[in-house]
Amino acid sequence: MPQERHYFGWKVAWAASVIAACGAGAGLYGPSVFLPVLHATRGWNVSVISTAITTHFLLSACIIVYLPELHRRYPLAAVTRAGAMACALGVITWSLAQAPWQLFAAALLTGAGWATTSSAAINAMVARWFERDRPKALSLALNGASVGGVLFPPIWVALIAQVGLAVSGMLVAAAIAATIWHLAYRFLRPLPADLGLMQDGDPDRLARPGSPRPSRSRRALLRDPRFVTMAAAFALGMFAQIGLVAHLIARLTPDLGVRGAAVGLSLITLCAILGRTLLGWWLSDHNRRVVAALNFFVQSIGVLVLAIGGGAPLLLLGCVLFGLPGGNHLTLPPLMAQQEFDPADVATVVALCVAVSQGALAFGPAAFGVLYDATGSYLLPFTLAAIADVLAALSLLAGGSRPRRIG
Repeated sequence: MPQERHYFGWKVAWAASVIAACGAGAGLYGPSVFLPVLHATRGWNVSVISTAITTHFLLSACIIVYLPELHRRYPLAAVTRAGAMACALGVITWSLAQAPWQLFAAALLTGAGWATTSSAAINAMVARWFERDRPKALSLALNGASVGGVLFPPIWVALIAQVGLAVSGMLVAAAIAATIWHLAYRFLRPLPADLGLMQDGDPDRLARPGSPRPSRSRRALLRDPRFVTMAAAFALGMFAQIGLVAHLIARLTPDLGVRGAAVGLSLITLCAILGRTLLGWWLSDHNRRVVAALNFFVQSIGVLVLAIGGGAPLLLLGCVLFGLPGGNHLTLPPLMAQQEFDPADVATVVALCVAVSQGALAFGPAAFGVLYDATGSYLLPFTLAAIADVLAALSLLAGGSRPRRIG
């Protein structure tokens, strides 16, 4: 037990958690901060800014597809550090933009940075150190993304109010780049074999060196029902989740007020951290496809409560039911891939699945906005989000397979 507690892999997981927080602070939550500020200060159309944000997510999805190749060709630490620099330059470009076209240049940079700190990248950081304990380690690492959602938006807002968007962008960019640069150098360079360690810290468990070459092509995976049903499910789920989160404050404010709506969003984030942590410690060798399906069913109930509910108690209950399974949408694809596919193919499966989800979620906020404008209410878009969650669960159950034993 002392050896396991001091295993270097857990330090890697903690470092990955901080990297995930920094990446989410810029790549996931940064655009939602930039949009209203740029609209108010520059007078640019929301549709133009939103298109640049969509470009950010779509480019990131394209890079994520080829992330396993990047990690095989170049050291993981080098790829992560390059992404941190691209992210920092992109954030500065967003904050200094004086013409709409410059937003698209910024989106190319932040999209590249977000790809190297996405859940696929975090899985690559953790996977070479853990096999049996990967659910615990990955849950710990990906909780950083949720922590980034708690910390960075208020930091952004406070800095912009005090020193303006331009200076805020430079300060946050410098902090993110310096943090990731150091952590990548310190914790992502070593391999277990370099330190004379075995996977999971076990004396008899061989750690696989580097990233093995996949045994199956992407084209072959796209014909595999296991992959197709998994990718379709998480694309539907992330489309619904990101679309709903983008409009959640607007949905809750009439009933809860601005402060109450902010509390609801924070409650969702805290519940996501709790749900992901509990899943990591409980999952073990349970059928992860079935667990993911149940995860989507629970979230669909929460979304329906948010769609039709009124009053603080019911809406906050909806936030809890929506948030508890929400964090697991990032955690479960890598863990399902670990259980259902050959070890050599896991990185490719995860990257491709995350890329498909990223492409789908890029259109979520805009689609919800169009439906709201057409109906004057969030009832239809939120109800359709609940249906998407149910379809995601059914897709997973339709592609059921016999999981391999891990450990």
